[in-house]
Amino acid sequence: MLLLALDTATPAVTVALHDGSGVLAESRQVDARRHGELLLPAVDRVLAEAGRKLDAVSDIVAGVGPGPYTGLRVGLVTAATFGAVLGVPVHGLCTLDGLAHASGLTEPFVVATDARRKEVYWARYEPGTTSRPATRLTEPAVDRPADIADEVAGVPAVGAGALLYDTVFTGVRRDGPEHQSAAALAALAAQKLAAGEQMLPPQPLYLRRPDAQVPANYKVVTPR
Repeated sequence: MLLLALDTATPAVTVALHDGSGVLAESRQVDARRHGELLLPAVDRVLAEAGRKLDAVSDIVAGVGPGPYTGLRVGLVTAATFGAVLGVPVHGLCTLDGLAHASGLTEPFVVATDARRKEVYWARYEPGTTSRPATRLTEPAVDRPADIADEVAGVPAVGAGALLYDTVFTGVRRDGPEHQSAAALAALAAQKLAAGEQMLPPQPLYLRRPDAQVPANYKVVTPR
């Protein structure tokens, strides 16, 4: 097994290589505006650091979000392209699950990322054990922090969304993961594959419409 994991659903452009036993190499750069520019060089860098070639990869793992429209598409299109060229399966994992796996929390907790528009993507989790990863108890959702204040106040929380709205996420753990780590995503995927668990299809989890839309009174200027 040689997993190539990548995620662009948060401001972090992150890539990792995992051999089924551990992470061989990882790259993470936080820049919300340069996903397309940074991703492929990060893949090259991780492969070079691990001393592996792309054609040795047996599986692709991609974070499916939730995340902003443009950044999320960069990672998923890249993952699909690698899968098609190499003829290997492409597995999807919820980005929030990767953050949960990296949290190391041993009590029920919340993961929240920044959804922009003064909203957060979030979900509740039950802590994992040595043999089982953290379990997501709710479907990923997008909400204004004030609308979920009663649900998350005092609950341990990790992620950039919890840090940004710490007056609502009052149990935020500042020593927890802020952005996604492909190393955590790859480790979670390796654990699930070894256990024969089904993963998500590599399809984007947007939860809302993209920012760019056709104007309501769009005027056709081409001849009919």
